[in-house]
Amino acid sequence: MINLLEIEKNFLIPHIKKGGVAVDFTMGNGHDTLWLSNAVGEEGKVYAFDIQPQALTNSQTLLMKENAPKNYTLILDSHSNVKEYVTEKICIGMFNLGFLPGSDKSITTKRDTTMIAIEAAIDLLDADGALLIAVYPGHEEGTIEGQLIDEMLSKLNRKEICASKFRIINSPTSPFFFLVEKR
Repeated sequence: MINLLEIEKNFLIPHIKKGGVAVDFTMGNGHDTLWLSNAVGEEGKVYAFDIQPQALTNSQTLLMKENAPKNYTLILDSHSNVKEYVTEKICIGMFNLGFLPGSDKSITTKRDTTMIAIEAAIDLLDADGALLIAVYPGHEEGTIEGQLIDEMLSKLNRKEICASKFRIINSPTSPFFFLVEKR
C-alpha cells in the first residue's frame, strides 16, 4: 500500500539547490529540518519555525545527534512571521500541519496563521522552487486547513505556479499533501 508521507520528499528533490535556502515552516521534532539541512548542504541555509519550546529542544537534540551541517536557524515563532526572518528567495519549503507528534494534541496549526504562512512562502519561492504542504484531516482544524488551502491554491495563476494535490481517495481521514511549484 502506498504511504504518501514516505514518498512526498521525492517531489522536492528536483528543486533542491546545494547552497540554497530552505524553510521548515513546522519544525515539530526536527525530521524535516534535518532532511532539509542535509539537502542544501554546508553552504546552504535552513530556517525552521515552531511555536512550542519542546519542538526546538527536540529538533536541536536530533540535529546534534545526527551531526547535521551547522546551516540551520531554529526559530521559536509562528510560521506566519516568516518574512521577519527570511529575506532570501527559497528553493524549497515544507509544511507538516497538525500537532507536534508525542505532545498535546490540542495545540495544532491554525488556519489563520497557516494561510498567511503559505502566502508568504509562495512569495519567497525562487524560480523553480517548490513547497510541500502535508495536511492531516483527521481532526476538525486539519480538515478546515485542507479545504482552505485547496481553495487558495486553485486560484493561483497556472502560468506562474503549478499546484498539485496528492491524496488517497478511499481514505478521507488519511494525510494528503499539496505540491506548489514556481515556474
